Amino acid sequence: MASLKELKGRIASVKSTQKITKAKQMVAAAKLRKAQAAAEAARPYGTRLEAVVASLASKITVSPTSPRLLAGTGADQVHLLVVANSDRGLCGAFNSNIVKAAVLKARDLIAAGKTVKFYLIGRKGRPVIARTFPNMIVGQFDTTGAKQVNFAQAQAIATDITVRFEAGEFDVAHLFYSTFKSALAQIPTEKQIIPVAVDPNTPTSSGAAVEYEPDEESILADLLPRNVGNQLFKALLENSASEQGASMTAMDNATRNAGDLINNLTIQYNRSRQAASTAELIEIIAGAEAL
Repeated sequence: MASLKELKGRIASVKSTQKITKAKQMVAAAKLRKAQAAAEAARPYGTRLEAVVASLASKITVSPTSPRLLAGTGADQVHLLVVANSDRGLCGAFNSNIVKAAVLKARDLIAAGKTVKFYLIGRKGRPVIARTFPNMIVGQFDTTGAKQVNFAQAQAIATDITVRFEAGEFDVAHLFYSTFKSALAQIPTEKQIIPVAVDPNTPTSSGAAVEYEPDEESILADLLPRNVGNQLFKALLENSASEQGASMTAMDNATRNAGDLINNLTIQYNRSRQAASTAELIEIIAGAEAL
């Protein structure tokens, strides 16, 4: 059984930890409001841009002269998995859920005879992926210096990935991130960003006569790189909100658990102190009776 001094030290230590987790929870709650607003504000534009690109892509016949981001390389052998994680921990299963989805996808592709490469955004996913798939990480974008998500980050990542695609380093790129639903729910999401995924069920006509100037391929040549950057920006915003939501929930649970542990340790401390006091009284009484 632990001594009274050890129990008192453990109680003080847990109380200090509880103060830290409570402060982290309050900071995450404050950041969540701003991150959630930014993610929700970006959704309409991102969704609409995807719809416009898909609509235009469905109206043309893919040919060697089509934009490469639409036509692809003509192969489906090398897949680049772009995994967006955070640079900080203390956010529950936020990072591990994204990495798990990417790892499952990689194993499925490898089982199908495909070549897999990883491009990492953030630091937290690297140890697991490097250990599971050594020598498969071909690039990483460091986001540690940025205080908040900005479009310049997404554009830099999109440019790097697009240059690699144009150089023939991969055929298909998949993006993995977490879609924010609430502070309690963040959904790991996979999306193909290169080449643009065209749904065969997309209607080719909206019922209105539309004339494009210049032609659809010229418009797509400008929209497709912009769409890649926008989808990455949207994913980073969703990740930011998901990270703060997961952090707030995790720190709230940690604070509650610390409170329960403090109560249990306090009860154990009081019982030990009472037992020690009782033993001393018995010794005093026994000594007095012996006289």
